Amino acid sequence: MNRTKVDEEEYWNSSKFKAFTFDDEDDELSQLKESKRAVNSLRDFVDDDDDDDLERVSWTGEPVGSISWSIKETAGSSGSNHEGREQLKSRNSFSYAQLPKPPSTYSLSSFFKGRTRLGSFQSLSDALTDTPAKSYAPELGRPKGEFRDYSNDWSPSDTVRRLRKGKVCSLERFRSLQDKLLLLEEAVSMHDGNVITAVLIFLKRTLSKEVLFRELEVRQVALRHLIHFLKEIGDQKLLLDLFRFLDRTEELALSHYREHLSIQDPEKRKEFLKTCIGLPFSVEDAAHIQDHYTLLERQIIIEANDRHLESAGQTEIFRKHPRKASILNMPLVTTLFYSCFYHYTEPEGTFSSPVNLKKTFKIPDKQYVLTALAARAKLRAWHDVDALFTTKNWLGYTKKRAPIGFHRVVEILYKNNAPVQILQEYVNLVEDVDTKLNLATKFKCHDVVIDTCRDLKDRQQLLAYRSKVDKGSAEEEKIDAILSSTQIRWKN
Repeated sequence: MNRTKVDEEEYWNSSKFKAFTFDDEDDELSQLKESKRAVNSLRDFVDDDDDDDLERVSWTGEPVGSISWSIKETAGSSGSNHEGREQLKSRNSFSYAQLPKPPSTYSLSSFFKGRTRLGSFQSLSDALTDTPAKSYAPELGRPKGEFRDYSNDWSPSDTVRRLRKGKVCSLERFRSLQDKLLLLEEAVSMHDGNVITAVLIFLKRTLSKEVLFRELEVRQVALRHLIHFLKEIGDQKLLLDLFRFLDRTEELALSHYREHLSIQDPEKRKEFLKTCIGLPFSVEDAAHIQDHYTLLERQIIIEANDRHLESAGQTEIFRKHPRKASILNMPLVTTLFYSCFYHYTEPEGTFSSPVNLKKTFKIPDKQYVLTALAARAKLRAWHDVDALFTTKNWLGYTKKRAPIGFHRVVEILYKNNAPVQILQEYVNLVEDVDTKLNLATKFKCHDVVIDTCRDLKDRQQLLAYRSKVDKGSAEEEKIDAILSSTQIRWKN
């Protein structure tokens, strides 16, 4: 009989009798029973705690409890469910194809009883981090030195070093005055301002004022740190007590004067400044305190009067230029500008008169002229600007004079959009020729440039400037007339 191998296999598969083989029976029930027996035998292995010579492995040869084993365990379980359903569908068909390897039958207890090395069982964290080279477990303990009793162990030098490094350190163990002073001296010797301040805060809290002041009087470095700290936190009461104890009368007065900054009400601030006048300031500071009180007193009067005039709406200056802010608590120069802007023409006897302010507070001429010029130029009051610089001598002749220099006058007028005619008038009053030419060229005062070049008999500069003026303009014609004149003997 000539039968191929395929025919022979078909013959044996179609036979109603099964041939003997050494393989396991492919009956599904038999396989399940065999798997159950294998599980029971392995469980006996696992539960035997006295057996320390065996290492538990899975079907694939990997140690039980590793990450790769747990992943394959999950994948195998899901795969076995799918394969089981397929086998149920083809229950009546028989095949000699190799059956898939049965998945591992370990339960969750394998995570807790699996071993990674001989004689030791893994915990759950060890099973999930099965890496022999590096451990990712959290640190369970710290050196005992980190938990030493802060109230007993640290010496003053150790405490200061820990404070300098920014570590937590209690100072409550330093209870006697000697220990506290030793701690302060250690902090001062470390030359760290933050540490010194921290120790001073502790001493301020635990010592009486008299003891603290007495000990700091002979420790000037720590004393300066305490004074600065009290100023920063605004503890004026303790600061005044300290200055009074040290007999620093001038610093005591200045510290008391500084309290006016926290008073918002103008009337209350004025009354407080009045109490500062009799304090032991230096001669110069006493004059400033007096001026401050007088200025605030006048500002209150001016503010009340101007608020009434503005609300009435009968004054032209307030209608055209409404006030943008209150004059209260403003500096002296700002108050002078305000008076020059709104009260320039008032007689000297009124509190709001600029001249009255100038005489009362002894404002220098340069400061007064500069402020008045800025105020009147902003209002485009050119007549007042002209009168500001016009003086008469004893013979009755008038002359323009500017304490700030006419070059600054020109710059201020230009910023306030003064007409060219007014700019040219004041540019001509600049004495230095080079400065005059520069200003005239910058602000396009053509007549001043042309006349100056003619007076200097500088033909080349006049020719160069001719190219800068408009073609056919009056300035170009004026330059041509000067250049063609035979009465001028040019230098070049």
